[in-house]
Amino acid sequence: MKSLVRQGVVLTGTGSAVPHQCLDNHQLNQMVVTSDDWIKSRTGIHHRHLLPPKNSLTTMATEAAQKAIAMAGIAAQDIDLIILATSTPDDLFGNASQIQARLGATQAVAFDLTAACSGFVFGLVTAAQFMRTGTYENVLLIGAEVLSRWVDWSDRRTCILFGDGAGAVVLQASEYDCLLGFQLHTDGTQSQHLKLQFQEEEKVLVDNISVGQGTYKPISMNGQEVYRFAVQKVPEVIEKALFRAGLDVKQVDWLLMHQANQRILDAVAERLGIPDKKIISNLANYGNTSAASIPLALDEAVRRGQIKAHDVIAFAGFGAGLSWGAAIFEWGSLDDFKN
Repeated sequence: MKSLVRQGVVLTGTGSAVPHQCLDNHQLNQMVVTSDDWIKSRTGIHHRHLLPPKNSLTTMATEAAQKAIAMAGIAAQDIDLIILATSTPDDLFGNASQIQARLGATQAVAFDLTAACSGFVFGLVTAAQFMRTGTYENVLLIGAEVLSRWVDWSDRRTCILFGDGAGAVVLQASEYDCLLGFQLHTDGTQSQHLKLQFQEEEKVLVDNISVGQGTYKPISMNGQEVYRFAVQKVPEVIEKALFRAGLDVKQVDWLLMHQANQRILDAVAERLGIPDKKIISNLANYGNTSAASIPLALDEAVRRGQIKAHDVIAFAGFGAGLSWGAAIFEWGSLDDFKN
């Protein structure tokens, strides 16, 4: 039996994909009582991308994955593990296996992970544990969501917030470990504040035997409670992750949080004493894409050259569960850490 050998993790590729269809605030104003100024001032969102009918999360996630694999310079057959972080799969039995097939990643184990808006951070930490023990060397982590399927488009409190998209990263084994520290949390006593809940109807099968069948209700959210939770808990979890990494907040080059609301991003940065110039945000263009939001923003920042080798990034996810977590990561290719 192969012995377990501790090894490090390097993030070597990123990719993203969004639907071509775009809904802006002015168009939303034709659907519900709201305005462009109201939405921008309270959320920072200008428009959001929405997946058209007869399109799939699987296709969008596969496109993002292909771009990440190409940047990493490996073949799909080199991938050992695929983790898909999503709460809105095409198939409730899971979509990771379908992505594996489309990529031709024939050697990869594949599974879905559900942690809503914390999904990417939870997935990153999960992938790292498989890699640090020496079990897998090349891991593909995808965050993808089609939230437009589950939005009540007549509810102006929620329909302004959400969009669809996918982001992916490739993690590779290395002697150098770029995951410097992390911290994860869940508080199920507050789960009622953000839900996408099953709604059942009784179906009688035979006398005295019945089951519950149905579908899922639209997303419901208590915005004030979620804001209060995020502004309190996210700075704390980032500080704990930094402590585990042996770093100070002043050593953070980039703060990349789940893109939920610009006021949350700004409030967390202010509490940590992180200047605005260090906040990575693309919320205005995409809205809240849940598990896709962090890798989508990361891919854009990497491809425009904003993030440099050896930059320290503080990732933070938060949302339904309620769940929250942070991971401190040093950016760089395998070659960057050989020098």
